[in-house]
Amino acid sequence: MTHRFARTAGWLALPCLVAAGLMAWYVTREPASPFVDAQAIAADPALVSRGEYVARLSDCVACHSLPDGKPFAGGLEMATPLGAIHATNITPDRDNGIGSYSLADFDRAVRQGVAPGGRRLYPAMPYPSYAKLSDDDVKALYAFFMHGVQPARQANLASDIPWPLNLRWPIALWNGLFAATTPYADKAGQDALWNRGAYIVQGPGHCGSCHTPRGLAFNEKALDDSGKPFLAGALLDGWYAPSLRADHNTGLGRWSEDEIAQFLKTGRNRHAVVFGSMTEAFNNSTQFMSDDDLRAIAHYLKSLPGDPQRDGAPWQYVAESAATQLNSPGAHTYVTRCASCHGLEGKGQDQWMPPLAGATSALAKEDASAINITLNGSQRVVTAGLPDAYRMPAFREQLNDQEIADVLSFVRTAWGNQGGVVNAQAVGTLRGHTDPASSSPIILHMR
Repeated sequence: MTHRFARTAGWLALPCLVAAGLMAWYVTREPASPFVDAQAIAADPALVSRGEYVARLSDCVACHSLPDGKPFAGGLEMATPLGAIHATNITPDRDNGIGSYSLADFDRAVRQGVAPGGRRLYPAMPYPSYAKLSDDDVKALYAFFMHGVQPARQANLASDIPWPLNLRWPIALWNGLFAATTPYADKAGQDALWNRGAYIVQGPGHCGSCHTPRGLAFNEKALDDSGKPFLAGALLDGWYAPSLRADHNTGLGRWSEDEIAQFLKTGRNRHAVVFGSMTEAFNNSTQFMSDDDLRAIAHYLKSLPGDPQRDGAPWQYVAESAATQLNSPGAHTYVTRCASCHGLEGKGQDQWMPPLAGATSALAKEDASAINITLNGSQRVVTAGLPDAYRMPAFREQLNDQEIADVLSFVRTAWGNQGGVVNAQAVGTLRGHTDPASSSPIILHMR
């Protein structure tokens, strides 16, 4: 009996050991790269300039730089569900940055989230999107970081994620399930403009990182237009990133291609002004894109169908003046605090003060953006190197939670808006978890 048990256990142990060995190999292996045998990249000015543009498309500076620090020296604290992590130094400093990286090392880190030695990067680095970068763009990006960025002797900061949650080998399994693995390939049946837009949006622009809802494993539910959740809107870090699909209420259904390109180039159009996290993306990325690339992005986004079932009945403007409803606490606060900029009829002032009638933040069921910007105001928008003269002020010191809930409830139910009422408790929660936006322009230099 004992011998039979031992023999059975032995046969069971064998496949378990094989499986464990395969698992160990999979999570520690160094991924393949097309640049393993590549020669050193020379300081070709044209290639470095091209790489700088790819870095703008990819908005590398936003995470890897601080306003008062050296470009790409890292240090930005980023909250995750497991704890805080800090962006790393990606200057060509050999001790603290990536100065010792070969082109293959750089490629594995950017497109596959694997640093030299097999260390897995947290997917706060958007390598699931960067996986779609072309070989030529990776090579140009490497040339820029090696020859166009000044080395910075700044040590990296350790994460605050406790053990055992800070073990990184499970990320390899996460990657196998949720990360893209190949560069973008042109889609048959679509023209060059559409494919260029798809490449930027899905790849370097990593728009899905904010605008695509996440699953239980914190994965983007879709990485391209083959999935309905792709760019359908998501709640992230106290903001609601709206749909970038043709949703009439919560997306770009009422925007023309020219208006999308205008928004990305100037930070505003007749529908909206950049605010929240999008301000930083505009200040440091989209305004530097070429007109051709902006047209390509707009063309691609307008091709993504909306979902009327999710989006609701199309918004229609209902004419009314806040001045006629002064018996309502929310309307009274709106007249005294908001109407001078946004108008008694909620229509704003041309392209300088955005309308609240029909605004995404007033139509979306998620009220985080409306609360956040009312509490904390907006960052300064910088266009062509000049700070904007207008910005949303913070009202966290002037209005209490109930007053903010009342005025937002008014805005989100007036003029045909369908967002619904706001709870004072939700205001209090965001008050405790957010900080006022800086009044200083946040635009980071690349060199």
